[in-house]
Amino acid sequence: MKLHLFKYDTFRRHARMCIEPAIVYKWRNWQDEMLQLLAQREKVIVGGDMRADSPGHSAKYGSYTMMDLETNTVVDVQLVQSNEVGGSYHMEKEGLKRGLDFLDAHGVTLDCIVTDRHPQIQKFLRERNVNQFYDVWHIEKGIAKQLEKVCKLKGCEKIRKWLHSIKNHIYWTAASSSSGPEKVAKWMSMLNHMQNKHTHEDSNFPACLHGTRRSRDTKKWLAAGTLPYLKLEKVLSNKRIVKDVAKLSPHYQTSSIEVFHSVILRFTPKNVVFPFLGMLCRLYLAALHYNENAGRPQATTAAGRPVFKVTFPKAKKGEYRVREVKTQATFRYVDDLLDLIFDKVFVDPAPYVDDVLRIPIPPALCAEYDRPEKEEAISSRVSRFNQ
Repeated sequence: MKLHLFKYDTFRRHARMCIEPAIVYKWRNWQDEMLQLLAQREKVIVGGDMRADSPGHSAKYGSYTMMDLETNTVVDVQLVQSNEVGGSYHMEKEGLKRGLDFLDAHGVTLDCIVTDRHPQIQKFLRERNVNQFYDVWHIEKGIAKQLEKVCKLKGCEKIRKWLHSIKNHIYWTAASSSSGPEKVAKWMSMLNHMQNKHTHEDSNFPACLHGTRRSRDTKKWLAAGTLPYLKLEKVLSNKRIVKDVAKLSPHYQTSSIEVFHSVILRFTPKNVVFPFLGMLCRLYLAALHYNENAGRPQATTAAGRPVFKVTFPKAKKGEYRVREVKTQATFRYVDDLLDLIFDKVFVDPAPYVDDVLRIPIPPALCAEYDRPEKEEAISSRVSRFNQ
């Protein structure tokens, strides 16, 4: 079509001089206001989780998100490059450490933090005396995977009838308990319940709370000592599972952080490589977008009826989910950034660019290797397919 478009170098010059400084300024201004409000609260409950820029243990970047779970807003995002910490495995711990130090420096008092069950994170928070709870979904997912394998064993098909109840039971255990021993007692009561026994020896939960009723499917009950019961008992009473059940989060979960991570994909798709500053600014943009739209109300029809959508998630293997349809997303942060760029940054970019230059940027991953002369490398190139 012979259209004239500006080149990539031109785009990078505009981004470096105007767009990136405006994004950093806008995010830090919003963050400072949010941190002032958090510092005024006596106790703050946050959730934390890391997202890597590629699957597996070969990630270059890891972004650790700290979210205020009471208001469902992203408070801080820390970007860690793998060569800063000696490998991808250590990025999550470093991101959490930086996030906690950042909140402490701004006077935010944490009541607790909700995370997954990463071993390094458990040890780090224990040594730092930070009260930690586990996200229920991560534990439920691990248990469900083990039980799916057990259901496929010969003679254990009956366990499949209990899968849905076990998943519901772990959420109820977390939400209805006030202490760790009570959570463990309720969790272990499931083994008695599946034998049609509804009184328990543990004083923290002496009896089931449901009413007395006759089951329509009497074949679903398990008998102690049988293969299905023994296999089920081995999974549910595993020492690590029981220990983790005692630390289930009773109030908030990290599902909102998972939603934010899906929003990040719109700004930093995993099949594109970004420089450190470019990745950081895109994370800030994603956080601004999420915080503006996290509290959107549910959409309604012309008659005023709430709108729902039925979906069939692949992971649920045929089970459907009913989801609320939200109103259309807004992009006021884009208008604010445009006003900032044209009214202030474009007029005098120096103070905004100086703020960006003060951001510590780690060296590239290849900087630790000796780079050969290009002509020498070309001359020594040999194809493995040469005869």
